[in-house]
Amino acid sequence: MTYTDASRARLAMSFEACELSDLARAMVPIDTTFDGAALADATQVLAAARRFLDAAVVFERAGGASWQLVGDVLGLSAAEARDRFEAAEAGFRNRLRSTDGGWRAYLIREPLEAAEDLDHWVGGSAAAVSGGLERTG
Repeated sequence: MTYTDASRARLAMSFEACELSDLARAMVPIDTTFDGAALADATQVLAAARRFLDAAVVFERAGGASWQLVGDVLGLSAAEARDRFEAAEAGFRNRLRSTDGGWRAYLIREPLEAAEDLDHWVGGSAAAVSGGLERTG
């Protein structure tokens, strides 16, 4: 089955949201020691949030959003938005063609399996993620 780039981008964004959620949830029971662990954990959450934002921009662009729209939403000019996020968009396109690259590339190449894993993680509707994937052709 072939899926649209927008569906693959939606799945990539869902995965980044899942990872961000897991990292943030792990921080809720704040440790009372002052050994830098909280800062290290917060740095991981911030990096995950940036990956989520990149994935959200790629998703919007794959769905037809202009750089002007992206910039407007983020308080940037179209040129600033393009400069900031074009590498994320290029990385997504590269992962579409890649045969390696770890889990992120795999989920883009095999979207149904990844979506079903995310359906299970969500725990709600049986097709919370997989039900929205659009096919081509």
